[in-house]
Amino acid sequence: MDNSWKIREIEIPNRVVVAPMAGVSNSAFRVVCKEFGAGLVVCEMISDHGIIYRNKKTLRMMDVDPREHPMSIQIFGGTEETLLQAAQYVDQHTDADIIDINMGCPVPKVTKTDAGSKWLLDSNKIYQMVHAVVQNVSKPVTVKMRIGWDRKHIFAVENALAAQEAGASMLAMHGRTRKQMYQGEADWETLHDVAQALDIPFVANGDIKTPELAKKALDEIGATAVMVGRAALGNPWILKDMTHYLETGEKLRPQTVEEKIATAKHQLDGLVELKGERIAVPEFRQQAAYYLKGIPRSARTRAKINEVWTRQEVYDLLDNFVDDYEKWQSKREARRAAVNE
Repeated sequence: MDNSWKIREIEIPNRVVVAPMAGVSNSAFRVVCKEFGAGLVVCEMISDHGIIYRNKKTLRMMDVDPREHPMSIQIFGGTEETLLQAAQYVDQHTDADIIDINMGCPVPKVTKTDAGSKWLLDSNKIYQMVHAVVQNVSKPVTVKMRIGWDRKHIFAVENALAAQEAGASMLAMHGRTRKQMYQGEADWETLHDVAQALDIPFVANGDIKTPELAKKALDEIGATAVMVGRAALGNPWILKDMTHYLETGEKLRPQTVEEKIATAKHQLDGLVELKGERIAVPEFRQQAAYYLKGIPRSARTRAKINEVWTRQEVYDLLDNFVDDYEKWQSKREARRAAVNE
């Protein structure tokens, strides 16, 4: 079964897209997601001002690893002029395949600059902003938004159609309002209404945590693809599981603890290569916590990782944890066998 689809002329090999996540979706994380089968990865959102002022850290965030194509760089901004300048920079000076405009970020420091979710209150502004960008860049332009500002201001279909009419080549929508942030349930009914209204590819986002839910979202919402966010943190295996399930209807076995830790180390390697040990190790602590989450007896290791500063120390802690975990497992199995005899 061919699961590929297109964003204008860019072919996306399958139906699983990884959402841009602030502080997470750097190229080290994106490459790991690609290796586990993601069809499309998106860079964490980048400020138009950071690009316009050629902020060194901002420009580094837009480095693209050759292994991660097709990929998209997401930008956000509050005015047509600044957003357009940023989009033109991404268009002319980066290796991104696609330019994505953020209209969904719910964080106050973004919305108070008239960026992110603030746009959801005005479909005319959405049209103008997207149209200005589309007319002035050569890469395909996509848009990510939420269903609305709050329950009283849900203009999901109008906003999506405004983006489509302005020339967007794909639209992704998170099934929560700005007010919900990441709480409560995603509203798949509204996402379904949007999917019915659009002619361009539509990517559904929100509460897609398992292979079964990915299939359900494609079927019930009528989306072209699904976008996975927090479910992939510390668990890029879920992407492989989802793509496999969508192609075959079968689930993969769960990843072993040893495999999970090997993936964590691989991601850390990429991060050290990208940012250097001094920045990468402290930044990786949160990722290590995600990788260890839910594994019995991991709390002590998580705490210790927060106190170390070199890659080798993180490696040693993770290796020791795997050894201890495996010993604990075999003792537990031996006890169970003795009880059953």
